[in-house]
Amino acid sequence: METHPYSPKDLNLPGFVPNSMSQMTILSIFAAGSVVVFSLAWILPGLFSKPTKRERLLICWWTFTAVIHMIVEGYFVFSPAFYRDKKGSYLAEIWKEYSKGDSRYAGRDSAVIAVEGITAVLEGPASLLAAYALATRKPYSDVLQLAVSLGQLYGCLVYYTTAILEGDNFAASPFYYYAYYVGANASWVVIPALITIRSWKRICQSVKARDKRKSKTQ
Repeated sequence: METHPYSPKDLNLPGFVPNSMSQMTILSIFAAGSVVVFSLAWILPGLFSKPTKRERLLICWWTFTAVIHMIVEGYFVFSPAFYRDKKGSYLAEIWKEYSKGDSRYAGRDSAVIAVEGITAVLEGPASLLAAYALATRKPYSDVLQLAVSLGQLYGCLVYYTTAILEGDNFAASPFYYYAYYVGANASWVVIPALITIRSWKRICQSVKARDKRKSKTQ
């Protein structure tokens, strides 16, 4: 039986199949795919409207996070035996590799499945809608961005809190702990926090402007 590289070593993964791709190959493909997504998200909105630079960056973020939520995380949620994949599926390779930073994924931890399931099914499509709302200047854009960002922050809070409560001993080494468990998730803490602040301010400004207009007409 093949020994898995995850922590704890007594994690039961019957039929485990090691990665067929190297770490560099997996990360390089991910980086290249990300560049393609960001490039398209930057260019395409300009064909239909005139978004500002900041709006383009936000559209890039929401498009990227939608792809991650729906495709990458969606695969994890609906592929419970990814660690037994023998065909070299790239998405299975991603999760075999990421599990070195958090073995709860390979072990199908119930808290992780719940968080990722909600993220893939609800926040993924909502993120895509947020990108569309920004590109087309929909009036619900800020409210939607605020709601989805708060959902992402809550998901990260549950993700890290449950790990701490369970002993926080799921990384194969300090490198994987900081590179994958901390580093790979940092964007979904920092960026949603900044978007939450921005959206909240814009909503408050909009309400103040509306109230001012009403007071002038009375």
